[in-house]
Amino acid sequence: MQLRQLQVGTDSIQDRLLLRFSTAQNEEFRVWLTRRFLRQIWSSMLQMSERLGPLPSSIQNGGDETGLPSGTGTFEPNFIEEDPIYPLGRIPVLASEAKLDLLDKRNFRLTLSEGRERSCSLILDGELLDFLLSMLRAAEQQSDWDLDLDYEDSPAPPSPPPVGEPPPGGSKLLH
Repeated sequence: MQLRQLQVGTDSIQDRLLLRFSTAQNEEFRVWLTRRFLRQIWSSMLQMSERLGPLPSSIQNGGDETGLPSGTGTFEPNFIEEDPIYPLGRIPVLASEAKLDLLDKRNFRLTLSEGRERSCSLILDGELLDFLLSMLRAAEQQSDWDLDLDYEDSPAPPSPPPVGEPPPGGSKLLH
């Protein structure tokens, strides 16, 4: 599944972030992220980002108002909707579990699940993960959640095993 578009928006009524992504096959997936869930997965995602390579300095230093390097993204452009297919339905998955699987030295899989019900996965390289982190951070700031999602001071969970060695007990389940 090739990723075509990625967007993180805020919903002040639901007090949640809405992660939307679409594929080259015109499929769209929607995932609600709560404040608590984002706080719990942030350090693990940051650690995975560090494992895949350093954050670009433009992201570390703030970039534009979204935290992305200038010109790479904002909250304003419309999400491309060309009569998409919703494999998991139009109602977003309410993420309650996250699983990170290191696939190789450059890629990992992020699986977001609604309990043991619906789930979706994204395969990200270091650059896409850095942009996702930046988008999540900007959306969190826009939501005024006061989570203090820093790139440097987040407490890191234990280091994952080297590439090629399975983590103890298989994959890393975050929540």
